[in-house]
Amino acid sequence: MKQNLTHNLLSKAVVIFMLMLCVMQASAQKPKFKVIAFYTGKDDLAHVSFVHEANQWFPRMAAKYKFSYDSTANWNNMNAAFLAQYQVILFLDTRPEQPEQRAAFEIFMRNGGSWMGFHFSAFALTPSAFNQDWDWYHNEFIGAGQYGSNTWRPTSAVLRVEDKKHPATKGLPATFKSAPNEWYRWEKDLTKNPDIDILLAIDSTSFPLGTGPKQHEIWHSGYYPVAWSNKNYNMVYVNMGHNDMDYEHKYDKTNKTLSHTFDSEGASQFIMNGLIWLGSKKKATQ
Repeated sequence: MKQNLTHNLLSKAVVIFMLMLCVMQASAQKPKFKVIAFYTGKDDLAHVSFVHEANQWFPRMAAKYKFSYDSTANWNNMNAAFLAQYQVILFLDTRPEQPEQRAAFEIFMRNGGSWMGFHFSAFALTPSAFNQDWDWYHNEFIGAGQYGSNTWRPTSAVLRVEDKKHPATKGLPATFKSAPNEWYRWEKDLTKNPDIDILLAIDSTSFPLGTGPKQHEIWHSGYYPVAWSNKNYNMVYVNMGHNDMDYEHKYDKTNKTLSHTFDSEGASQFIMNGLIWLGSKKKATQ
């Protein structure tokens, strides 16, 4: 009897230990948060280059910082059932175009979901292939309104930290150099919007910015926000995401990338700081 009792107790202890081990392993393997990146990856060589770069860089960061990263070019996945799996959405190049996709994204954000958008994801210009036909997204959420103009050719800039207390700028120097980029100017003055927290801006030491050949593509002065957050949402917009390309030989179809956005240590740290901050936000139960 005693031997059987001892055997049973030992068996139960082994089972309990194995269960605890399984729970601990599952807990250790569970990602801190889940990211889904949407992209189109067509037409503009520089935007396609950035999409490829991002879809290689973010998985490496996911392994390092213990989050999960998925990506999709299927914008029909912008629906409640699919988005429920994730805490953070990335727009790598474009935006959703269909009304039902836009509605699903807005609901996701209003329910406490998180978003980070890059460069062209904020573009809108009427008339163009990307009309300003989504007021909530461009005017309220991002806050910049329509595209105004841009620098050319893609060039590096010295970026200045505007909000040193924001989690996205933690550990950054006061200024740092970006990789080459096409920089945007916007319709609306973000400094007059109390909901917008400007995180990075172009430092005056960057001027003249751009090489032309058109004179209006070279900026000599002014205030140009580069990255910001909206205090009413869990979001960060980053104007970077347009690599320099071998445009002179584009008709030879070399499509050679001449720069990479994540080669800038400061920009990479800012983006990861921002992503980790967004991933820490709690989404409402849907």
